[in-house]
This record gives sequence, structure tokens and C-alpha cells, in this order.
Amino acid sequence: MTWMRWRPAADRALYGADGFYRRPEGPAGHFRTSVHASGLYAGAVARLLGEVDAALGRPDELAFVDVGAGRGELVTGVLAALPPDTAARVRPYAVELAARPAGLPDAVLWTDTVPSGAVGLLFANEWLDNVPLDVAERDADGALRYVEVAPDGGERLGGALDAADAAWAERWWPEGDRVELGGPRDAAWAAAVGALERGLAVAVDYAHTAGARPPFGTLTGFRAGREVPPVPDGSCDLTAHVALDAAAVPGVHSLWTTQRDALHALGVHGGRPPLALASDDPAAYLRALGGAGEAAELTDRGGLGAFGWLLQAVRMPVPPLLGALPGWQTLVP
Repeated sequence: MTWMRWRPAADRALYGADGFYRRPEGPAGHFRTSVHASGLYAGAVARLLGEVDAALGRPDELAFVDVGAGRGELVTGVLAALPPDTAARVRPYAVELAARPAGLPDAVLWTDTVPSGAVGLLFANEWLDNVPLDVAERDADGALRYVEVAPDGGERLGGALDAADAAWAERWWPEGDRVELGGPRDAAWAAAVGALERGLAVAVDYAHTAGARPPFGTLTGFRAGREVPPVPDGSCDLTAHVALDAAAVPGVHSLWTTQRDALHALGVHGGRPPLALASDDPAAYLRALGGAGEAAELTDRGGLGAFGWLLQAVRMPVPPLLGALPGWQTLVP
């Protein structure tokens, strides 16, 4: 039986030649993200892009960089939701390792790397949770050791942590029996933010911050709409929540809030339409009721609304619409 640490095992299982994220059905064949739940999400991101555009002084070319683009659902929805005058200036990128899907708008540049020098909005929806990382557990003496995993998902303790992982754990996750070592995610996010010439970088994920780390970790699997044990054989998604405060790039203005508050600021609310509309225009009432249900799902405190949003403004002011939101907390990495 071949044993290896979780990071290389997950990397092979997710992104290898026959990995989970290269399967033809794509992520939507196994789980619903906010993008798949409702077109209101793409509409909100389009509004955010408009706010960034204004804060940047409406540049001649405005980038929208969709990192972890899946099969292009978000970038397609954002382009469709933009007003024509803005859409004419937008340069859309979809960053994904899988092959370009059929039917994607010709304007979208499909790439496996984050473009360098873009000016605009970089948006990473449920990307960092799929950046593979190592896992550690405490041994009988309380020392952290790497967890090794077999192809069938069985685990055992391996060697002691190297200096970089030990320092990360001490700084960001000093307590708990099981620690998910987020250094690779911090590096991936730093590279994405660093690629922006000017603009706003947004990471959206199930997340935790200092003082509320899960004591036994969060690593799990998903297949065909169901949570399953994490097995690194390419048959399921492998995901773990993100330490977003650790990921925040030092020296860049950083804000954190929940998806619920962010989407409320961007005009997505789950309020029921007035009953009078049912009499005056039944069809409009039904449409509004459906939209309210979708908005409620996106902002549900116990579901998608609990996602963390990390925003980092690179050589630009924070858009007033977002900076004025009471729910924001300034992060100091």
C-alpha cells in the first residue's frame, strides 16, 4: 500500500490526468455552489465589478478574472448581467485547469494561470478550499506530525512538521488536535493578488478565522450531491475550509465579511414580494417570489450565506458601497 501526505495525494486525485476536476461533468455534476444556485449571484458580482470600475476611474480595459472557473458559469453570467457600455470594455478571463468547455462566449480568454497585469476585479469563488494542503495531528506527546493517507482513505501519523509548516501552525492554528496547514493556500492567494496591477481581489469560501478554528479540521469529500469520506482516488471532491485571515496578503488593505452581508450590500435580499402584486400582476408576483427564494438560499446564515468574503484592494480605494457596510472587519495579517 502506498502512503503519502495529504497534499500530494489530493493534488493527484483532483488535478492529475484523470483527476476529479478534469471529469467532463465538471463540479456542477457533484455539488451546487452559489453560482449554480441562482443567477442572482452573477448579477451581484456584475454589480461589484461596476463598483470596482468606478473606483478605478473607468479604465479603457476592465478585467474580470474568474479564478477556479469550473465550466465558465460565473464569467458567462457576469457578462450577461453587465450594462452594454461596461461590457464593451471588459476583458474576461476564466482561470481553470480543465479544458475549455463548448459554448463559452468567444470573448472569454480561457487560461490555466492567473493573468499578470490586469486592472479590474479578480474573483475566486470556492477556489482556495480546493488548493491541496497537508494535514497534521498531535501524537501522544502533543507534538504535531503529518498525516499520511492511503489510496483507500486510511490514515496514519507520519513524520514531524518541517520548519515552515511548524511556524504556520504556531502562528495561525496553535490549538486543536488536527490542523490543516494552510501555507500552500496563502501562497496561491498571494500569487493571485500579486498578479493584479490595480483592482480588487475577492476570495469566497467556507472559512474560519483565529479564535474559531475547528479543533478536528474540516477535510471532507463530495460526490453526486452527497458528503462522503475523503478518499484520494479521483472519485470525489476533496475540500477543507479556508483560514482566510492567514491567507490575507500583508500590506494590502483587507476586509472580511460574510456572504450574507456582502450580497445584501450588493442588492440581493430574500424578502417576500408584497401580496398586492399577486392580484395586480400574478406572473410578476411568481417571478418575484422565485427570486426571493433564490436570494434567501444565497444569504442563508446556516448555508451559503455563512461563506466568508475576503476582499483586498490593490492600489485602489475600497468601493464606497462596500467600505461603508457595518459588517466589515479590517484584517491585519
